[in-house]
Amino acid sequence: MPEQTLRYVTELTECIKVKSSEEEVDDSSQFVKFFPKFIWAVRDFTLELKIDGKDATENEYLEFALKLKHGTSKKVMEYNLPRECIQKFFPSRTCFTFPFPTAPENVSRLESLDPADLHLKFLEVTNCFCKFVFQDSQVKMLKDGYKVTGRVLGNLANVYVDTISSGAVPCLENAVIAMATIENEAAVKEGLEVYKNGMEKLKTSFPLELKDVSTEHQRLSSMATQTFMKRSFRDTDGKYLKSLEENINNLFDGYLNHNEQASKRSCENLLSSLSATTTENLKQGCYAKPGGYDHFCKDLEDIVEKYKSQTNKEVKAEEVLKEFLKQKSVDSKAILQADKKLTEKEKIIKEEQEKAALLNQEIKAKEEEQRQLVEKMEAERQSNEERMRLMKEKMDEEIRLQKEEAERAMDSKLKEQAALLEKGFKDKADRMTQEIEEFKRQNTEAESNRAREFAEMLQNSNRRHEESIAMMMEQHREQMQAIQGMNARSSECCIL
Repeated sequence: MPEQTLRYVTELTECIKVKSSEEEVDDSSQFVKFFPKFIWAVRDFTLELKIDGKDATENEYLEFALKLKHGTSKKVMEYNLPRECIQKFFPSRTCFTFPFPTAPENVSRLESLDPADLHLKFLEVTNCFCKFVFQDSQVKMLKDGYKVTGRVLGNLANVYVDTISSGAVPCLENAVIAMATIENEAAVKEGLEVYKNGMEKLKTSFPLELKDVSTEHQRLSSMATQTFMKRSFRDTDGKYLKSLEENINNLFDGYLNHNEQASKRSCENLLSSLSATTTENLKQGCYAKPGGYDHFCKDLEDIVEKYKSQTNKEVKAEEVLKEFLKQKSVDSKAILQADKKLTEKEKIIKEEQEKAALLNQEIKAKEEEQRQLVEKMEAERQSNEERMRLMKEKMDEEIRLQKEEAERAMDSKLKEQAALLEKGFKDKADRMTQEIEEFKRQNTEAESNRAREFAEMLQNSNRRHEESIAMMMEQHREQMQAIQGMNARSSECCIL
């Protein structure tokens, strides 16, 4: 094993930092948490796999090459240092020895060589190597158990190259923070796309009942949150989840408005159609005769009855009817005053009845607003419950991965210590005891910090929900007061 190659491993502590700290701190003990498996691929291997004359496996041969020497001389320490680093930083090690791939005369044209001209043993080792890399090796993980995909690796590579180009030492913590910003922003965008695509499809069916819009909103909001959480990483203060929530709520309000406008147009078109004959009669002066007021009221009652039978599920049905009756009250008053069949006293009574009828319709419109507000509050409550459930699942999973990562690292250190004792390096094993205790302390502190961050994140999300509900409750109280005030003045009407 070339000593020059081994020496590069000893420089890792100078080339990589785990935490962004101004102080010169040796944090190399943390490398074991996120360093990949160590694969030593030896090309053109011509030696025999034997140790002390006995057959050995490739991995046994590697461990033999990494065996430490006893002694404290400079030469021994220089020999041991790179081997100690490999054992310390890479507890999982695998070796593959590749024989010469083909006959010497074919070496000059390796790239165009037919597979049949490759040595069988070389192909066997290559297949084993590929199987190990693609099937047996663990997925690359960052600190806290976050999986590295090709996209994430690309982002990390950019951060690494930029850092090297600036002359700084690459810091894993800074790289992860930079990557988290990129990933979390993309996660918010992906979540919103899921929500918007679904709601845009629903929009083509507007107008709909509020409960239908709310139900789809809750379903898509849950899907958007799941999409976000699959990609989000280290959103420790909940900043990006909050952004997703706020954007979804704003979009939901927008879609509710679109649904209301569609309902309003639908109701107005229906009333226009139903009242076409009455409008024409008004133009022709059909009601400008004795008894015309009662005739007008009867026609209006028929319009309202047909309208209500066709719009009982429209969100703006009562509001549009209120405006329609307000408009018709102008015609009604004119007809009433011109009706010579009625006495002045009867006209006063009917005018008061009509005012009460309009007020009654205002009450119905307010009550419909109130019902829709209560329904929206319930939708918000259910959405929040689902969001909290998904957050809890995400947090539990991250804590589990963090714990597993720490346990794997601790297990590696304990095995390394046991191996040192077994090979007679008691002094080195004793020094590791302090390192292991410090490692335990750091793990405990990290778990405690993560749990606290998650608790704060849940509290913040709950607080936002409570603030939203409080605003709705204030609207609720104002509407109730308005309805109660109207009820005190309401009475019967010939129209209704």
